[in-house]
Amino acid sequence: MHSLEISDLITAVDPRTGHRLPIQRADVIRRLRESGDEPAARIVGGLPTDRDGVLDPDAVDRLLISVHTELQRLSEELRIGERLVQLLGPLFTAIRETDGRQGGPYRLVDVGCGLGYLVRRLAATNALGTDVELVGVDLDAALVGEADRLARAEGLNCRFVHGNAFDLPQAATVYVSTGVLHHFRGPDLAEFFQTQAASPAQAFCHFDIAATRLAPIGAWIFHRARMRHPLGRHDGVVSARRAHSDETLLSAAAAPGIRPLLFEPRGAANPFCTTLRPVIGVRPHLEAPLRRAMGRSARRLVGPEHLTEAAR
Repeated sequence: MHSLEISDLITAVDPRTGHRLPIQRADVIRRLRESGDEPAARIVGGLPTDRDGVLDPDAVDRLLISVHTELQRLSEELRIGERLVQLLGPLFTAIRETDGRQGGPYRLVDVGCGLGYLVRRLAATNALGTDVELVGVDLDAALVGEADRLARAEGLNCRFVHGNAFDLPQAATVYVSTGVLHHFRGPDLAEFFQTQAASPAQAFCHFDIAATRLAPIGAWIFHRARMRHPLGRHDGVVSARRAHSDETLLSAAAAPGIRPLLFEPRGAANPFCTTLRPVIGVRPHLEAPLRRAMGRSARRLVGPEHLTEAAR
């Protein structure tokens, strides 16, 4: 089973400095072939290099911006922005209710924001209110640069930062992401959540692919129909194969001081319609006001004990 995404292999940065690192095309091809993914190796084999066999960074940037532009269209078609607001609206209502501050300010940080579609949509609709600062962060400088250009062209009140979302001078009130969790494997997934739990943040809300038996098939059909470049088609299917189970997500998100919750867990949602669903983490005192603010939708919000009972 192919388990490596091309986009993860063709660009890299120094985690300490944020500087871009050179990538040998031959090394990427070797890793893909070792994983048994010859089609992906052929895709990478068609990418341009310099005389030393290093992937052309400008060509890689153009390709990733193009692929992320198509991903933005998919997010629009899947109404991810609306689904995010469905949860973030009540979440910020609960935070305001329990915080005691008048008028914030609060800060939402989008981890791995890419072209910043969600942040830009939130800014364009003012869905969360004027007391919420919107910040998108990504380790890819080209994507952040394009996100910033789009935001300025659209006249939006939000900002984008190249770097580590957890190293910002001012901490987030709420961390969010879409399509990021499956990139973390093993202990790295738990560390991702623990870092947020150890910060001053009040909550997180991370959307990722629902791990159903139909997900890889649906991803193949959807990306074949919608993605123009073979890289986007390949990585879309691999992403679905790498999706974490509900049990894995709730276990990893159960960091000290955090109450982990899943919205629309497997078994409580239509597998033909559910493509992405969020794992949420809140400080324990926020769960009750969050459920009140969500109203009837709160019935679709479950904790680890629900999965334990369902397995009996």
